[in-house]
Amino acid sequence: MGCPYRRLVSGKGVFMHRRKLLQWGLGAFGVGLLPLAARADDDIIGDILEGKIPKATPVPPAAPPVTLRPTPLDPPLVKAAVDPRWVHLHNIHTGEKLEAVYWENGAYVPDAVHALNKVLRDYRNDEVHPMNPGLYDILDQIAKKTEAKSPFQVISGYRSPATNKLLSERSGEVAKRSLHMDGKAMDIYLEDVALEHVRAAALDLGRGGVGYYPSSKFVHVDVGPVRKWSGT
Repeated sequence: MGCPYRRLVSGKGVFMHRRKLLQWGLGAFGVGLLPLAARADDDIIGDILEGKIPKATPVPPAAPPVTLRPTPLDPPLVKAAVDPRWVHLHNIHTGEKLEAVYWENGAYVPDAVHALNKVLRDYRNDEVHPMNPGLYDILDQIAKKTEAKSPFQVISGYRSPATNKLLSERSGEVAKRSLHMDGKAMDIYLEDVALEHVRAAALDLGRGGVGYYPSSKFVHVDVGPVRKWSGT
């Protein structure tokens, strides 16, 4: 409402506009017209003395306050938000198996995450390193997409720098700065799902990297940038 007042520069024009504002119940503080307050008061008093009682325009009742409520989730989304997430692993090098609820009530389960770190340790030197729990979300989704019943067979989880250096010297397909060293990658397969279907399910997620090694019979998954490649 600022522009109309800048155009009313004559004394009378400003005064009459001010008078209407007072009849509507609008104060000078709301429109920046404080210098005219005394003149407006005098004008109203003069009308009253002359018997001209200004009629006030009825003010419409204020609208009731709007209460914002969260939009309820659809039943499938509610179910997905509260359902626990499972992971079932078998370390083929140590023979250790673990089936656990790793996510529940909106958070990762510390005891399960700790136990998974141990199962996925570097078996060559027993070095344990925190694994990125996002990997378990990837496995959970792959298991659901493929309807797998068997545990994930783990060829490689965490790799210590010493182990990764050893493997990279033996094979050009092992990255010198592998995400396995950061606990962000796993090499896996499923006994009851064809390897190409595991790969297709991983690619369909659109999360992290997916490496396909048909001769070595495993699929690499990680939580790094989205990318894909094939090896032997």
